[in-house]
Amino acid sequence: QVQLVESGGGLVQPGGSLRLSCAASGRSFSRYPVGWFRQTPGNQREFVAFISWSAAYKYYADSVKGRFAISKDNDENTVYLQMNMLQPEDTALYYCAARAQRFSEASLKESDYSYWGKGTQVTVSP
Repeated sequence: QVQLVESGGGLVQPGGSLRLSCAASGRSFSRYPVGWFRQTPGNQREFVAFISWSAAYKYYADSVKGRFAISKDNDENTVYLQMNMLQPEDTALYYCAARAQRFSEASLKESDYSYWGKGTQVTVSP
């Protein structure tokens, strides 16, 4: 059974940084693409970033490009989202997700991901 657990969220002031972690059990991230999404109350989940299974390809939403960085540690079976220069509009519940098929392409589409964590809250406020 695949389980994803996010951690690292919290309260931070504007301009601050956080690093989110997504730890997997029951699946090796070395063979599967992983994405980060976020959601605010009353809104749909939106794409933030993804990393290909090989880590050779990374892609970011325009809203976070240049501020966020996605990475993975295959030995730790963990994917990270380093978030810098945080702004109040980054406040959301952040989810990681993994695709079901090995060596599949990474995707911006929420519907392409089969496994989801429960999320970690990020709040950016003075």
